[in-house]
Amino acid sequence: MKEEKKKLITATIVPIIMLLIMYLAMWLQWFFDFRLYFLGVHPLQIDGIIGIFTSVFIHGDWGHLAGNTLPFFLFTTALFYYYPKVAHKVFFGMWFTSGLYLWLFARGEAWHIGASGLVYAMATYHLLSAALQREIRLVSFSMLIIFLYGSMIWGFFPEFFPEQRISWQAHFTGAIVGVVFALFFHHHAPKGKQYFEDEDDDEEIDIDDPPYWMEE
Repeated sequence: MKEEKKKLITATIVPIIMLLIMYLAMWLQWFFDFRLYFLGVHPLQIDGIIGIFTSVFIHGDWGHLAGNTLPFFLFTTALFYYYPKVAHKVFFGMWFTSGLYLWLFARGEAWHIGASGLVYAMATYHLLSAALQREIRLVSFSMLIIFLYGSMIWGFFPEFFPEQRISWQAHFTGAIVGVVFALFFHHHAPKGKQYFEDEDDDEEIDIDDPPYWMEE
């Protein structure tokens, strides 16, 4: 129990630090009444390269930041809890790659800010990893993602929110990055446990028709 508690506490370190920086950046914008949009991603522009690294910390308003806070904390904590051996590589890799893809493939003159691209990357990473491994804890967590954040799918369709400036490009590139990383790192995910029912010693087992819980 102590080990699990320690593991959970350790898993919250990165998301807490990241969120503190996000809230500090938002407070600075509010207190001094200026915008840090220039730290966002400006597609295919030299002045927007820095946003690959900094855009996740910058949000348009308190509502934008509040909307990203819980899923970011939940998905990041789960990443470091369930995948401790590769969590740093996956997290910082998806952070950089999703920002880079956004800079390369997004169009228009808008500056893209916020952590939602990374949130979408982690969401798809968790969902696909659970599907590939069929590990009960990962599957349970993926069901929680679908139950609580299934509406994230609408983030790919900004026309449903004409009054909101939603970066569907960040959502889309983030989701693609999550899929790529889940496929690349799926061997490092927790393995599903095998469960066997009690059998009579003299019961014949048909080896040509293996039970469903066996993995080839």
